[in-house]
Amino acid sequence: MADSCPLSGCGWTRYILLAAVGLFLLNYGCGDSCPLRGALPGSDPAEQGEEGAAMRTESEEVQLTDAEWKARLDPRQYRVLRQKGTERAFTGKYHDTKAKGLYKCAGCGTELFSSDAKYDSGCGWPSFHSPVDGRNVAERADRGLGMVRTEVLCSKCGGHLGHVFADGPEPTGLRYCVNSAALELEEEKGE
Repeated sequence: MADSCPLSGCGWTRYILLAAVGLFLLNYGCGDSCPLRGALPGSDPAEQGEEGAAMRTESEEVQLTDAEWKARLDPRQYRVLRQKGTERAFTGKYHDTKAKGLYKCAGCGTELFSSDAKYDSGCGWPSFHSPVDGRNVAERADRGLGMVRTEVLCSKCGGHLGHVFADGPEPTGLRYCVNSAALELEEEKGE
């Protein structure tokens, strides 16, 4: 029996409709019932237990005026962390660093990534497969530059770190692509 769709190529029509619905859900969300909720590690409060469900309290957040941020950060850090800037590929101080240690937010010192999670993705920015603690990294839809990406921010100070992509290695399959200017490496002390 012939399909009663008035448009030719119904297979493509269904594909386009499904893609449009998917883009709508990614752009505008679908609340607590969203099938995409919790797709990235640490993004579902239910997985974090009672202490994680509340996330950070207001008293733990770092809230400074623009003038205070300018005084605290160098111009490069300010442009990335507070103005959502991006370093040019292969120019950041940590893109090729092999030193062991803990990468912290350059704005507030929150522990973000371990050197054990760092890998060379070839993209020109420091790349990590997972944060130290999912509660320390927040995610937000970024619809800038004509594309839809997932922005990564420090959950304590709201500083822009970079973006996360679903093309990374195991164990998470994620690539946290982070600007060096957003990070400070606390190197492990030799024994």
